[in-house]
Amino acid sequence: MSKSTTQASEHEETRNLTFPVRRGHLGPAVLDINKLYSEHGLFTYDPGFVATASCESAITYIDGEKGILLYRGYPIEQLAEKSTFLEVAYLLLYGELPLKHELERFLDAIRHHTLINESLLRFFNGFHHDAHPMAMLTGVVGSLSAFYPDAMEARDRSQQELFAQRIIAKMPTIAAAAYKHSVGHPFVYPRNELDYANNLLYMLFALPTADYVANPVAAQALDLLFVLHADHEQNASTSTVRLAGSSGTNPYAAITAGIGCLWGPAHGGANEAVINMLTEIADIKNIPRYVARAKDKNDTFRLMGFGHRVYKNYDPRAKIIRSMTYKVLENLGHRSDPLLDLAMKLEEIALKDEYFIERKLYPNVDFYSGIIYRALGIPTSMFTVMFAIARSVGWVAHWQEMVNDPEQRLGRPRQLYMGPLQRDYLQMSQRAGKVGSGI
Repeated sequence: MSKSTTQASEHEETRNLTFPVRRGHLGPAVLDINKLYSEHGLFTYDPGFVATASCESAITYIDGEKGILLYRGYPIEQLAEKSTFLEVAYLLLYGELPLKHELERFLDAIRHHTLINESLLRFFNGFHHDAHPMAMLTGVVGSLSAFYPDAMEARDRSQQELFAQRIIAKMPTIAAAAYKHSVGHPFVYPRNELDYANNLLYMLFALPTADYVANPVAAQALDLLFVLHADHEQNASTSTVRLAGSSGTNPYAAITAGIGCLWGPAHGGANEAVINMLTEIADIKNIPRYVARAKDKNDTFRLMGFGHRVYKNYDPRAKIIRSMTYKVLENLGHRSDPLLDLAMKLEEIALKDEYFIERKLYPNVDFYSGIIYRALGIPTSMFTVMFAIARSVGWVAHWQEMVNDPEQRLGRPRQLYMGPLQRDYLQMSQRAGKVGSGI
């Protein structure tokens, strides 16, 4: 059946159907097709779910046309300027900015859970020395399900809160351990007198042989990146967490599913892909040739870190992080790293090139975050791990919202089947002369 025939017949069949319209506080209205199949025997077809609202949510709002990002109604620009990552975490989890005593209690709870079980720490010795840190993160976070079976009591609000505190607190410890294992250094335990960003930098870079104090600009930049990456509505990894969590699985397993999804180069791996692209370009004098390749529709090369699936305007997070990028490079120095000089030159050319301006292919948050992480001395393989630390807050907030939603059901997308019609099994002797698609 051709696509045109399918579209014509479906159009004839559905043109007189009516559906209730549901309107949110912001954004496009949605058609409620909840009974489309039960009453009319039809599904909808929406590859990639680009026009499908999978749930009702009160956490994050994006207007891609206008370049707007709101956490619980607060513009990202205000939060980035005035707030901290853990204050934003509280906002995403509880819906309101905390009072002073509420924030202090929340920070105490996070500090209380920064350690991971010693036997869990020994898991890292089972990984090969060159295992990707995201592979280690996926395995170790998933194993938390074995250490905290009480998290299966998903309807218990106190267990939900405890799960949130544990994940937020332990992700930096696990991430730093993955890095230490990859470079053959001894594990470093957290120091709870340090704030979230400083503690992570300490666990990443401290050694028993020397004291380590993070550069204040480095800690400030890291905290800002975490604020900007904390949540982003129903993205691929968040939707994965919701889908996995809808089965009632242990929430640590649901978070692990999100980590696995985030690892993909089209999602959380994009900032890593930016550095790989810069490595391929190699020299400033090669930029014009690669820009020309990016414009060529017949060339598979793409400039990573430019444009965005949702934002049809400038990514608001990129506007914020751009100034921090220059602050980091100025304070930490980058003269010895030609790749960072290359990145800045590429940004300069792209922002002036009519091809990119007309198509609104501006540098996005992945472009700048990769540059900052590299300037901080964080290896490329750890970029997506850093993203996962920040996004774990959003994942937990969405998981909590889902399990407390009275309309929550097991996620079960449908399909448009285009395979063979029903046919009968043939014995081996009867299959002679049949054309197969064997390996």
